[in-house]
Amino acid sequence: MSVIALVVAVILFLLGLLGTVLPALPGPILVFAGMLAYGAMTDFVALDGRFFALQAGATAIVMSVDYVAAAVGTRLVGGSRRAAAGAVIGTILALLLLGPLGLVVGPFVGAVAVELGRGVGLGQAFRVGFGTVLGAIGGVALKLLMEMAMIVYFFIEIS
Repeated sequence: MSVIALVVAVILFLLGLLGTVLPALPGPILVFAGMLAYGAMTDFVALDGRFFALQAGATAIVMSVDYVAAAVGTRLVGGSRRAAAGAVIGTILALLLLGPLGLVVGPFVGAVAVELGRGVGLGQAFRVGFGTVLGAIGGVALKLLMEMAMIVYFFIEIS
């Protein structure tokens, strides 16, 4: 049974990592689900409540990275707090409307629109928009690293 449980967990881990790059899938949730599935299929022998509490906390942090990263990218290039909020709102709306493409388009359009609305010049507004995109890309990379750390911790605990 533990071999089947491990196969199920690895499949969910791979789908989760893929979902981090393609936001149509809930990446961190699938990684956590793989751990839960393994635990349930092996009667939670190797994984205890402390493990799942740590992993649930890590999952919550990973899920918030997209929104925070775009806002940080905006602020680092001199964008306003309103532009950072515009990047977050743009990301959410664009993900709903455009799927994976929304991760690039949303923060850019949200930040640029807010900066232009504030009367900032086009060049500075575009600079802020590109900063948000770099922040979003950095966020995806950070999420992948965090999810891989979660998976490594899983394998340490079950070995």
